[in-house]
Amino acid sequence: MSLNSLSGRFALLTIVFVALAELLILVPAVSGFRIDYLQSRLEKAQIASLALLATDEAIGPELESELLRTAEVYNVVLRRDDVRQLVLSSPLPSPISATYDLRDDWAFKSVRDAARQLLRPDNEIIRVIGAPVNQAGELIEITLDTAPLRAAMVEFALQVLFVSAILVALTAILLNIVAQRLILIPMRRVITNMASYAAAPEDARSFITPDARIAELREAEDALASMQAKLTSSLKQKERLAGLGQAVAKISHDLRNILTTSQIFADRLDESDDPAVRRAAPKLVNSISRAVNLCETTLAFGKAEEPPPTLSRFALRVLVDEITEAETLLGEVAGARGVEFLTDISPNLVIRADREQLHRVLSNLVRNARQAIEATRQAGTVEIGAGEDERQWWIRVGDTGPGLPEKAREFLFQPFTGGIRKGGTGLGLAIAADLVAGHGGKLELMRTDTSGTEFCLTLPRGTLGDKFDSD
Repeated sequence: MSLNSLSGRFALLTIVFVALAELLILVPAVSGFRIDYLQSRLEKAQIASLALLATDEAIGPELESELLRTAEVYNVVLRRDDVRQLVLSSPLPSPISATYDLRDDWAFKSVRDAARQLLRPDNEIIRVIGAPVNQAGELIEITLDTAPLRAAMVEFALQVLFVSAILVALTAILLNIVAQRLILIPMRRVITNMASYAAAPEDARSFITPDARIAELREAEDALASMQAKLTSSLKQKERLAGLGQAVAKISHDLRNILTTSQIFADRLDESDDPAVRRAAPKLVNSISRAVNLCETTLAFGKAEEPPPTLSRFALRVLVDEITEAETLLGEVAGARGVEFLTDISPNLVIRADREQLHRVLSNLVRNARQAIEATRQAGTVEIGAGEDERQWWIRVGDTGPGLPEKAREFLFQPFTGGIRKGGTGLGLAIAADLVAGHGGKLELMRTDTSGTEFCLTLPRGTLGDKFDSD
């Protein structure tokens, strides 16, 4: 049993606390033994003195010495009827070092005196005063050696410690057995089940069956069983969605090729002699273009992950001008006019990012802004601004469109649920948010209301652990 295990530490703590409890019991026990020892010496001395007083005759030195040895004292003083009488006496080998009155001995004082006598190995002469047994006088006083008292106290303490050690060991063993059966074995069962489930999370047979009798462990087993059921269901759903995504990606790839061919033929409809065909041609071309764009964005989102950004320095104004020019041409091709692009970016602003990925992000934001204004069939503006501070670069894209619908606000960056226009899939914003996050930045919706919408993306000037780049 290792001390690094829960059972080992539990056993160690059990031994420590039980030993501490036994130590707290030992101190007053030794103190009580000392009081009993001194009280027994007073009783022996009282018996010897009363036997002497009952004779009414003088006794010889040998008999007096024998009585004192039997009582294990040097002198006996008995006070009766307010008369203090030295009943038995013998020469003291040394002066009296201390006096103890057992009549007013209280707990703390008794413990202190017992500790003092245990810590003094040298023999001393002490005076002990107590009340006679059966009211045979007012008080009795004796003098005696401390060496026999200390030896008896040490022997008693060792006996208590020996018995305590046996009790500590038995208690620790019993508590450890109980802890093993009630706590540790059920915990090992939970741990074993978790390891088994981790090895095959799709196997429902590895779910734990809650049966613990302890309320807390039963709650843990119930929570684990619920988590396993939900996680397995989620894994199965993700597997199905992954398979569906692969199928959609293949279909989108083939459909894009078909639509691209159709787009080439549709462009030739402008040369038709039929006026109706020429009027319908732009709408057909736009529809096919949107279908091709949907296929491309679906394929892009269907990838397992975007490649990590390849960072380089470039002028942001040049990139934004390319995007606004392209969007202007797209608007003209679609037959929509009245959208003005305003750029507030210094030509000297140089940022460090993946140019291609940032082009995709800003193209998506600007195109969404243009299309939102075009949907109102009124004139409007798209504003692109940028700046920097010592920690990051920021780029804002705002429009004077009608604002985002409620559903788009709730699921803004979720694919297939956060479309910001009718017929949109929401893939563009989801991909844009992922690309910005790949730079360590963040894409946020700053505001949206009837006066327009504004997005802001921030890019850090350095990665974690790096110093900020200096221009």
